[in-house]
Amino acid sequence: MASNYTITPDEIKEISGVNPLRCMRCGRCSATCPSYDNMEYHPHQFVAMVENGEIDKLMKSESIYKCMSCMACIERCPRQVEPARLIEAIRLAVVRQQGASHLMPDDVPALLDPDLPQQALVSAYRKFTK
Repeated sequence: MASNYTITPDEIKEISGVNPLRCMRCGRCSATCPSYDNMEYHPHQFVAMVENGEIDKLMKSESIYKCMSCMACIERCPRQVEPARLIEAIRLAVVRQQGASHLMPDDVPALLDPDLPQQALVSAYRKFTK
């Protein structure tokens, strides 16, 4: 069952640590994106949409799942805008909207598995504690 979770552009900025106002719309992030042809919204458009408060539109877009999180967009940006981090924040908002709860430190021991890479737990904890 989906929750009534809503998110604001300011919350996306806080979760991602990205300031979309730094973007000068040069398009280098989109030019280097390996998923460009498969995306409805390209990295530079994504940044502009967060800046303009179009969060609901992004949350409904398949583009957030087309991003491979390769961080090529981050490497090419001359202004250190990080579109991939904004996309991650939107993905997290979608998960939370679907009713997933936050991961608490006390929950971690029950999730430990000797075959599970430690990095997976650290990543999950980082994403689900914000």
